[in-house]
Amino acid sequence: MREVVLASGNQGKLLELQAFLDEKDVELIPQSEFNVSDVAETGLSFVENALIKARHACTETMLPSIADDSGIEVDALNGAPGIYSARYAGVIGLTADAANNAKLVAELEQVPDLERTARFQCVIVFLRHANDRMPLICQGTWEGRILFEESGDNGFGYDPLFFVPTHDCTSAELDPETKNSLSHRGQALRQLLQCWKDLP
Repeated sequence: MREVVLASGNQGKLLELQAFLDEKDVELIPQSEFNVSDVAETGLSFVENALIKARHACTETMLPSIADDSGIEVDALNGAPGIYSARYAGVIGLTADAANNAKLVAELEQVPDLERTARFQCVIVFLRHANDRMPLICQGTWEGRILFEESGDNGFGYDPLFFVPTHDCTSAELDPETKNSLSHRGQALRQLLQCWKDLP
């Protein structure tokens, strides 16, 4: 299998991405297996941060890399937390998801249901090597609303708060196959797989 490094140690992302890449005979290896630490995400957009992470992983491992930068944009919060979604509450590690979700619920406490519109954004970047001047950049968007409390045990991050109107449940209540068919990350990955057909 072709080895590609994932510029993340997030197990949730790893599982979702690998499910798509299995059919392409690609083994996705998290950068933590190469003792590569996270790089500072100093960009001001999802695209910039994804490129920073992908290039760092390529440089450190000498392998092609995939980086995902994603987050949730809430209209009532003027697009926040956006690129700061993973560190919204200022917590790092195993308790970050719970802290981020609690902060989002608190921030929207006075916002009525119909004004809690939001969307997940995802940018996926593929670099063939650290000096790749023509990276593949793919993007997906998933529209929904933020609930007043969490529901569901699947997924990760903001999934338990993200209500999907088309399926009348949260992202965390969807089975993995359905989620992948709808999600921002699934959309971006399908674009990536299509673009890969044209790579030399």
